[in-house]
Amino acid sequence: MKTTRKCRALLSVSMNLLALFFSITAFITTYWCVGTQRVPKPKCTKLRTHNCIDYGVNETDPKVVVYSWETGDDRFLFRQFHTGIWFSCAENIHDEGEKCRSFIDLAPASERGVLWLSVVSEMLYIVLLIVGFSLMCLELVHSSTSNMIDGLKLNAFAAIFTVLSGLLGMVAHMMYTQVFQVTVTLGPADWRPYNWDYGWSFCMAWASFTCCMGASVTTLNSYTKTVIEFRHKRKTFVQSIRKEQAREALGHYRDHSLHSISQTVEVYTQTPYSSGIRTHIPAAPLDLSEVPGTLGEDQC
Repeated sequence: MKTTRKCRALLSVSMNLLALFFSITAFITTYWCVGTQRVPKPKCTKLRTHNCIDYGVNETDPKVVVYSWETGDDRFLFRQFHTGIWFSCAENIHDEGEKCRSFIDLAPASERGVLWLSVVSEMLYIVLLIVGFSLMCLELVHSSTSNMIDGLKLNAFAAIFTVLSGLLGMVAHMMYTQVFQVTVTLGPADWRPYNWDYGWSFCMAWASFTCCMGASVTTLNSYTKTVIEFRHKRKTFVQSIRKEQAREALGHYRDHSLHSISQTVEVYTQTPYSSGIRTHIPAAPLDLSEVPGTLGEDQC
């Protein structure tokens, strides 16, 4: 039983640790959503000679009108971007590297309250995962000892905290997804994506939720099985004690009955001599040949 409990506890701890690692990684990274943005091509310079618009004239004279023969999508540059809970980063078309902006500032004013609520929920989700992980580690320590009651209490609290953290994580992920979809439509025009999709941070966030719920189910299953096994063993132990007590009582009753019968027989055999009453003991068998023949004649 201890080996089975320990295996289940190890599985719960492993899944909770994975959920904690995935959630922290998704919370601090900026790859929840990835895609491209369509921005006008910059003017060509000495340092930038490709993916730019070359007017071919001296642009220092304000009286000179410049023209570009590029039309449609040829006039635009498609740059990669990635967005997380905190920041949205995109390629810098004027220089190397990336340019990041606060996603909270990009979100519409009507959605900032929901965004902050999702951030707080995500933080509480991580905190509850840490609490559940700590309780599971303590329960794992108690599973190797004989203190089963304390282990069951820790198991129950760990399951409760893990379930609550999973629910908070699910709500946080859904709220952030809603905020991002609204920001795509109502956000700043220079930020709006041309096309986008969910990134690996988003996948890690939902993988964290999956591991969290798996850990909670495993913990509840371990608690239920341990309680059932404990009750079964206690019932079996009580029944064995009752059978042993009944066997001892039956043996005691048999011994007591035999002792009472022996005392009764002993008292019965000693009673005639002590009371002065003689017991008539039959004599030896009478031989009919010794009876006088005249007995019959006298009776006649």
